[in-house]
Amino acid sequence: MKKEDKNEKLVCSNKRASFDYFLSDFLEVGIVLVGTEIKSLREGHGSLSESYVYFKNGEAYISGFNISTYKQGNIFNHDPLRNKKLLMHRLEILRFSQAVERKGYTVVATKCYISGGRAKLQIALAKGKNTFDKRETLKKKEAERRVEAYVKTNSKY
Repeated sequence: MKKEDKNEKLVCSNKRASFDYFLSDFLEVGIVLVGTEIKSLREGHGSLSESYVYFKNGEAYISGFNISTYKQGNIFNHDPLRNKKLLMHRLEILRFSQAVERKGYTVVATKCYISGGRAKLQIALAKGKNTFDKRETLKKKEAERRVEAYVKTNSKY
């Protein structure tokens, strides 16, 4: 993964995805948006919580990506839950769609950000976790919190 750019602005992230799925093969893709959608994203109004990527006729689309309506928009404002086309290379679409069909993966969006004036999505192949896997994730997070709290209270600074 590349270093964080200083001119990138994080719009929204899908924290639930890393809890519910084992994530692998991250990829940065572009999104086809209308005017009021990009204005709303620049203001930070977006939610990836129930979004997923699907493939149709050799193209990739994202469904469930909620971009709130633009407040200063008029009658030409966009539908907040419309399906948006993703900009991917043909071989990337083929690789991801074959993984979904053959290996039982799904493709989820992990974060949305503005980079160089353009909206970008980070998508990943995801394999579902079982209940005991989720419990292990919670145990690790709790252990990390305890260690950080201990270090914070017992530091000599």
